[in-house]
Amino acid sequence: MGRDQNFQALALAVIQTEMQAVAKLAERIDEQFTKACHLLLACKGRVVVTGMGKSGHIAGKIAATLASTGTPAFFVHPGEASHGDLGMITRQDVVLALSNSGNTEEILTILPIIKRLGVPLIAMTGNPDSTLGRFATVHIDVGVEQEACPLGLAPTSSTTAALVMGDALAVSLLQTKGFTRDDFALSHPGGSLGKRLLLQVGDIMHKDEEVPVVADTVLVSEALLEMTEKKLGMTAVIDHNRSVAGIFTDGDLRRMLEKNLDVHVTPVSDVMTRPCMAIGPDILAAEAMQIMESKKINALLVVDDQRSLLGALNMHDLLRAGIV
Repeated sequence: MGRDQNFQALALAVIQTEMQAVAKLAERIDEQFTKACHLLLACKGRVVVTGMGKSGHIAGKIAATLASTGTPAFFVHPGEASHGDLGMITRQDVVLALSNSGNTEEILTILPIIKRLGVPLIAMTGNPDSTLGRFATVHIDVGVEQEACPLGLAPTSSTTAALVMGDALAVSLLQTKGFTRDDFALSHPGGSLGKRLLLQVGDIMHKDEEVPVVADTVLVSEALLEMTEKKLGMTAVIDHNRSVAGIFTDGDLRRMLEKNLDVHVTPVSDVMTRPCMAIGPDILAAEAMQIMESKKINALLVVDDQRSLLGALNMHDLLRAGIV
């Protein structure tokens, strides 16, 4: 077997071993898992997640997943906990401790303090008979038959199993709490989903002097000057009450030139698009994008309830805002 084939064979063996470890977890979704969910649901404070070494990295990720899905949580390093960080744990909290062996010294050191506080302890280990497993209020077994590491030393299958079980807890709580996409967006305002669910048209539209606008009495030549200056590929056309009468776009210009109409003598009202699509400032930017795509247009006017002009929006604005 060549070196490349050997790489592939080893990689497949790792994946197969870890797949088997994850599949075994289905047998561990039992009364202990249910009790853990009840403890976490009843928590009036925060879920304090802790773990050492590779388990600590997994614990940090589980804490982040819980926090982003509606269960306030944070990670505490067990080594730092006995040097002051235990003060971060209150009687209102629940502790979730990860240790594959269940005998990690740094975690065992802080167990008496957790007990004194009367804080519920959920242990996630590979050894129910370990010190941590026996001490815990609830124990979730995440033991694996073998690590994917051929030496059986590097945490691989065991950390994957713990991570998956953490996800199972977080998503079970999410579903039970009725956590929604909008809730998720509120905790992820900088992400693409947050932008799609939170950003409104009024937040990104062009306003005031940036909005191309002409009266419905002007000639096309004047409308073209406004379009050129404002660079949005269109101009709003308003009547004497400043209500939107229509829109004149690059497409309208092409169509009138195909008819050999003179821009210097043709009123814009004769060739503009009307009635034109308009939206309010309070709708989601993502919804505005859907309207543009469905109508096959590149710009929208923004109006109030009386169809008075408030602003303008085009596809480039949505691109810059990260909606598209």
